[in-house]
Amino acid sequence: MEITEVKIYLREQQDRKLRAYATVTFDNAFVVRDLRVIDGRNGLFVAMPSRKLRENCPRCNYKNVMGSRFCNQCGTNLEGIARDRKPGNNKEEHRDIAHPITTEAREYIQKAVLEAYEREKSADTAVETPAAE
Repeated sequence: MEITEVKIYLREQQDRKLRAYATVTFDNAFVVRDLRVIDGRNGLFVAMPSRKLRENCPRCNYKNVMGSRFCNQCGTNLEGIARDRKPGNNKEEHRDIAHPITTEAREYIQKAVLEAYEREKSADTAVETPAAE
C-alpha cells in the first residue's frame, strides 16, 4: 500500500506535547484519521489513533473510563473491584484502534506524516510572518 495523501491539522497551543493531528490516505481507497504528532523526550513521533478503555460497573453495568474511582451513573465505589491490569500501571489506559504491524510500515507512516508536518508548519510560519517591504 502506498500513502497517497497526508493532511496535517496543527494545534494552536504549542506549549503542550501534542503538536498536530494527521489524516493518512492509502491508495486513494482507505483513510486513517486522528494520528497524533507528539513532541516526546527523543523528539517528534507519530502516535496511532486510540480510544480509552472502559469497564462495566458491577451494579448498573454502565461503562466507565478505566481506573475510575466511582461509577459515573450510580456512584458505586469501583476501587475495591478486582481488575485485569498490569501491576503498577495506574495511568489512563488506551488501546490503539489501528496500527502498523511491522517496523517498516510504522517507519513509512511516521516518515510521511512528519515530513507533511514540517511542510505544514513551515507554511503556517510563512503566513504568520509577512515579508518585509
